[in-house]
Amino acid sequence: MEDVKKVFVIGLDSAPPELLFDKLLDKLPNIKKLLEKSIYGPMKSCIPAITIPAWMVMATGKTPGELGLYGFRHRKKETYNDIWIAHSLMVKEKAVWDYLGEVGKKSILIGVPPSYPPKPIKGHLVSCFITPDASVNYTYPKSLKNEIENLVGEYIFDVVFRKDNRDEVKELLWEMTEKRFEVIRYLIQEKEWDYFQFVEIGLDRVHHAFWKYFDKNHHLYEPRNKYEDVIPEYYKLLDKEIGKTLKLLDLDETAVAIVSDHGIKAMKGAFAINQWLIEEGLLKIKNPEILKSGKQLRFEDLDVDWNKTIAWAWGGYYVRIFLNVEGREPNGIIKPRDYDKVRDEVAEMIRGIRGPNGERWNTKVFYPEDIYPITKGDKPDMMVYLDNLSWRSAGTLGYDNPYLLENDTGPDDAVHSEYGVFSLYVPGMVKSKQITSTIYDFAPTILKLFGMEKPLRGRSIL
Repeated sequence: MEDVKKVFVIGLDSAPPELLFDKLLDKLPNIKKLLEKSIYGPMKSCIPAITIPAWMVMATGKTPGELGLYGFRHRKKETYNDIWIAHSLMVKEKAVWDYLGEVGKKSILIGVPPSYPPKPIKGHLVSCFITPDASVNYTYPKSLKNEIENLVGEYIFDVVFRKDNRDEVKELLWEMTEKRFEVIRYLIQEKEWDYFQFVEIGLDRVHHAFWKYFDKNHHLYEPRNKYEDVIPEYYKLLDKEIGKTLKLLDLDETAVAIVSDHGIKAMKGAFAINQWLIEEGLLKIKNPEILKSGKQLRFEDLDVDWNKTIAWAWGGYYVRIFLNVEGREPNGIIKPRDYDKVRDEVAEMIRGIRGPNGERWNTKVFYPEDIYPITKGDKPDMMVYLDNLSWRSAGTLGYDNPYLLENDTGPDDAVHSEYGVFSLYVPGMVKSKQITSTIYDFAPTILKLFGMEKPLRGRSIL
């Protein structure tokens, strides 16, 4: 790796291998040209396959259990409904840029989740999509914020995509992405760096907002709709911006990676998991008449009888199941000695859930302590992929049946899939090579490019 002086990482949130490497590749000349001299292929994500914790799993080489991050929201210990939100200060493990900083290497990070509030690094940092808005400090050092605003005006971290006005969503996605790349190119040229990584969240948002208009196999697809080409056009925008950016790099001394935290696929529907738990007698409520009100209900609307409840759940791209354990929850009823037995019984019931037409689902139930070497923080008792993530978990309830054609918290047409992408161009490569990797291989690979090895979970793909 003696020819590698710098590493540039293009993070495309939720890019799936079947689109980036197959269906759309011929329309993406700059990415295609890079792949012609790259190692590339699908990359298996972590469990859970969601933005937080996946990007930090990638950067640290540590599992979600070791990080103590199982999603965006977490339940506070010894409570039923109190939550805390994941943020940068919760990450205690060293990331790639921390190891590099220890040997004097400088990094630039843009939008790598979770990076708000901004933490000091050896280099420069712009925080990610969890940043409240541009009024707060979102850079390290603080002075970088003024440079960004002088360059692009108000910086955009994210776009509200679960809204009916899709024209507005599209317009803001384009504006956000163009501003982000303008900042990227400015920092490439104006700051010293050895390692540069950015994450474009816009790709994830365009997938979620426009998938049913693009995917002819989606159950809500309408032929010849006005948004049919939005997703391909956004990929073309990314390719154009990436092409302009690559021209600023010396590819004789710079390795270039393209990576995503997970993939994407059509959402078949949402499943009202708490409604099902009530139907199965696992979640008991004192006001059952509210379920017949004809209104969408939040979990907080229920008067839960915790003295009789065995389990409750959270919605999201995967299901988090919590058990009501004596001595752990305020009104726990499951004896610790019965914990394993009860959990196995509930898990078997969940695996037996069938689809709306009686079809079998490929539902996966994970116990955190079985899939992670350690489980720090506030872990759920079970993590569930309904029909292998094809069905989203709806945390709301009050429906005629638990099967919903659409997302319960606003328009969202896609769900996550387990495989993202990883490609790597290294100076001197003359032809491509296809591989399959895991998210844990990223950190060892990047460190090896700099001649470093650390005791991390994955392996270098080089």
